[in-house]
Amino acid sequence: MRILFVTASRIGDAVLSTGLLAHLAETYPQARFTVACGAPAAPLFAAAPFVEKVIPMVKRKRAGHWRDLWARTCTTWWSLVVDLRGSALGYLVPASRRLVLKSSWEPRHRLYHLASVLGKTQAFPPVLWNTPQQLRQAESLIPPGPFTLALGPTANWGGKQWPAERFAELALALTADNLGRVVVFGAENERPSVLPLLRSLPAGRTLDLIGKIDLPTVHACLKRCDLFVGNDSGLMHMAAAASIPTLGLFGPSSEVFYGPFGPHCASVRGPRSFEDICHAPDYDYRSQNCLMLDLQVAKVVEACRQFRHLASGEP
Repeated sequence: MRILFVTASRIGDAVLSTGLLAHLAETYPQARFTVACGAPAAPLFAAAPFVEKVIPMVKRKRAGHWRDLWARTCTTWWSLVVDLRGSALGYLVPASRRLVLKSSWEPRHRLYHLASVLGKTQAFPPVLWNTPQQLRQAESLIPPGPFTLALGPTANWGGKQWPAERFAELALALTADNLGRVVVFGAENERPSVLPLLRSLPAGRTLDLIGKIDLPTVHACLKRCDLFVGNDSGLMHMAAAASIPTLGLFGPSSEVFYGPFGPHCASVRGPRSFEDICHAPDYDYRSQNCLMLDLQVAKVVEACRQFRHLASGEP
């Protein structure tokens, strides 16, 4: 049995689809899966034991990436095609059964929308996989030790990126009393925006992993941390998949749709709602200016407190 699973281009959306993929693998344990996704997200699926092939989709003009994908999949008879992109491809490749996700504007988390492609009403929280080598590398980078705070200070848009200086203030507040460690994650091209944070942290207790490891190893490292705090991003959803306490910082994006999902997850924002921000007269989605300046460090520290107690065993 062969199943074609077509998922998102962006890392965060691709991570959100992994729980659905894992559910399909449990439902069809004899199946071999081919996953088509955006090139940045492709490494996340490679370690899944039931995935036979990953097809990275590199965007091309005039939908050339869809033609490429069709050419690579049209010679196989698929037992099932699951297309979370709602594309024509789901109908154009030979298959015994097709499930193509339809658009939805209901006020519910994205995970519930994804599950609807199977006719399910429950959410399937994200799941990620690691090879033994990735787990060993993570252990060498983050050996057993004190309280470890993971930070995701970047995002794919400046409007939803909390200032680096505030991340620094937060990290110092959360680790000063127990000499905890701080691990900073991000892509190499995001480093310039994070430099104010890195320069403010104590060198001996800071691990800079920006651009230094691949995404699956990022996930393996996150599993060794005690708490994650970060912007609405793929890293935030990876932290939730790592089953560590995860706090997402929100402003011009909606935690109702995209908040970190799970019993160990929470979201925090400033006094303005998503609608307040994005319906304001001066709102400009093209601007890279931060739209989260009203989220104060003290509020984030307070939101972290219960997570920190959970992670460190404090009363």
